[in-house]
Amino acid sequence: MERERILSVAVLVFLVGAAGLVAVQAGYLPNPAADAHDRARVTVVDEGGEELAVVDARVADTPRERRIGLGETDSLENGSGMLFVLDAEDEHVFVMRNMDFPIDIVYADANGTITRIHHAREPPPGVDGESLRYPGYGKYVLEVPRGYANATGMDEGDRIEIEYAD
Repeated sequence: MERERILSVAVLVFLVGAAGLVAVQAGYLPNPAADAHDRARVTVVDEGGEELAVVDARVADTPRERRIGLGETDSLENGSGMLFVLDAEDEHVFVMRNMDFPIDIVYADANGTITRIHHAREPPPGVDGESLRYPGYGKYVLEVPRGYANATGMDEGDRIEIEYAD
């Protein structure tokens, strides 16, 4: 009888832990391992170290924040954006989910080197933003107003430097 009770408690503890892990992965609970930064200053420098741009960015470093992205944002001013901190440096695909304005999507690897820049248009009326797909390789993705990358001279091979605001 005692052994059955211990086994029942162990199964219950396992199930509660598994449910908590699923909730963290879905973004319903905070991930204690996530950086948990709200904002960052992202400086873009060229290959010679010359500063090209400074972006005041909101940070999306949880699954929920990354899924929402800029979808609940009306617009971006030059010098503002969103920095996505991804779980792993890898091939990723970003979409224009719930977007009402165009953006530049800047992929950067774990060292901050820009690997790809997309100039993403806003989805036309009646077009699901999920169908507008922008692939790239990186650990970070910086989203800024469309045209900002060109206006500041950002290019593949340049680097981003991240300073988190606490």
